[in-house]
Amino acid sequence: MVIDTHIHPALFAPICEDQERFRRRCDAMNYHLMKPSDMALLRKQYALADIGRVVLLPEDCSVESGMVEISNDEIAKLVALDAQFYIGMATVDPRRPDAVQELERAFAELGLAGLAVNTARLKMYPMDERLVPLYDLCRKYHKPIIFHAGFCLENNALAKYARPMEFEEVALRWPEVNLCLAHFGWPWVQETAALLLKYPNLYANTALMNFDGPYQLFPKVFKQDMGEYWLDHNLADKVMFGSDSPRIRPVRSKRGLDSVEMLPETREKIYWKNAMRFFGWEGQNK
Repeated sequence: MVIDTHIHPALFAPICEDQERFRRRCDAMNYHLMKPSDMALLRKQYALADIGRVVLLPEDCSVESGMVEISNDEIAKLVALDAQFYIGMATVDPRRPDAVQELERAFAELGLAGLAVNTARLKMYPMDERLVPLYDLCRKYHKPIIFHAGFCLENNALAKYARPMEFEEVALRWPEVNLCLAHFGWPWVQETAALLLKYPNLYANTALMNFDGPYQLFPKVFKQDMGEYWLDHNLADKVMFGSDSPRIRPVRSKRGLDSVEMLPETREKIYWKNAMRFFGWEGQNK
């Protein structure tokens, strides 16, 4: 069984009924020439990769864009379709005057599983004082945070605000909160690896879609940019599978990672065990 920790549901048909809103969302998130996706077809695609649970990421840069790209309520609507399969994250633009109240509503009323933050789109560093109350709320509710880390393909985004080392102080100041650096912080994968080695609450995911395809990119990242045995010897407990769908189909991402040589116990941890621990689900059925 596989848990996909990184899916953007921007194209999920149930939240694409407003055509103008859909167009603006695709413009903001740089999903051009894409159409809404049928939910039954998506489930078949996930089954091809043995994916049994998926984590849905919202996005809110509304103070700049004038629109919440994927709202907490839309995420909750999708989770309600199958709460055993879909895990919904929350988000809020920290520049909103009601940011803390909205995130608390997402946790307390909507039951969302954690916080998603894209500092590259927000154009603020991870320790910006406007983000601190949101981190404190995650500590209060025992919710993890998934950060976009590294280069960002979305429009109006600057990678300097999401370089992995910029997240070190967050990991140090909130040790009770599990944090994930998405995309393995590419292209700064060695920075990400160093941070994973040091901070028990820090994780990364494999949502990589940059050059070539997964069969070429994953060996480059995990066997050349990093030492050949770093995954098995040092980072087996710190990496989670993520596809970065819809930029890449999950089955392609899964098969690409399947091609990377690693110990069977490391693969099992990456595909589902580490995500169970990250979300605090240990002891539950996978």
